[in-house]
Amino acid sequence: MDIYRYHKKIIKNEIAKGVTGQYLGSGQNMNVMHWNFEDKVVLPEHSHSSEQFGYIIKGGFKVKIGDKVEVLIAGDAYFVPSNVSHSFTSIGETEAIDVFSPARDLTGYTDKK
Repeated sequence: MDIYRYHKKIIKNEIAKGVTGQYLGSGQNMNVMHWNFEDKVVLPEHSHSSEQFGYIIKGGFKVKIGDKVEVLIAGDAYFVPSNVSHSFTSIGETEAIDVFSPARDLTGYTDKK
């Protein structure tokens, strides 16, 4: 576990077309990602065993969590329960932070293998 992570040194990984992710770090029980989305990028419906908390820094998302759809903008946050299907569509250039607990396997998303 890295105690400190420096933004300038964190590798940016293209996760999908129009999505860049930066692995900010992890502990035993959580890990954190920083995301940048181009406008109108769709992250298809998926689920995982980790709970997910997200905070939108810039732009926005049309978010579907379970059966509920909302439009969220900078300053808004979302909580995704364990094993609940969810999807995101970016509205404008969007920047967000996600926290996963328990720590999610982020192999392929990060500079950490």
